Amino acid sequence: METKNMMIVGVGGQGTLLASKLLGRLLLGKGFDVKVSEVHGMSQRGGSVVTYVRWGEKVYSPIVDKGQADVILSFELLEAARWTEYLKKGGKIITNTQQVNPMPVITGAAAYPENLAEKIKGLGIDLDAIDALKLAEEAGSSKAVNIVLMGRLSKWFDFTEAEWMDALEKSVPGKFLELNKRAFVLGRDC
Repeated sequence: METKNMMIVGVGGQGTLLASKLLGRLLLGKGFDVKVSEVHGMSQRGGSVVTYVRWGEKVYSPIVDKGQADVILSFELLEAARWTEYLKKGGKIITNTQQVNPMPVITGAAAYPENLAEKIKGLGIDLDAIDALKLAEEAGSSKAVNIVLMGRLSKWFDFTEAEWMDALEKSVPGKFLELNKRAFVLGRDC
């Protein structure tokens, strides 16, 4: 099997690391060799967070280079735009339409770029953009954006919903499990 490459991108505190662990657990359970690499940057201060997930028969490196990502899962619209050069031709970006202002925007030194979704599509990229924040709040917590996006991502895999739920149960603390299951289903069904 050809090695598949994915990037999960967002800003600190959005749950990208939990999402990568959930995906890695699912893929390992399906018998793939999986490598996950986390690049934190200034994550504790709201900076970019990038996680590489690679899987296949045998994977030797955890790093995804420019032009190699089959899928980019983005928790924030500007982060989707920031990493487009890593997407391979014919790849897909799944993104939350939420906008999280970076420090230059907060301080007034810059403006948040307008019409980012349209600009990304204008590059010929297959973009699947959803309001994951709205769905997370509907599930019961704005902190469930990551699981809403995992639900959306699941539509593009040939794994059953039961297999995803099993990985979710093994990745999320019990007291948050029902909320996260609702978030996953809302993302999958939207």
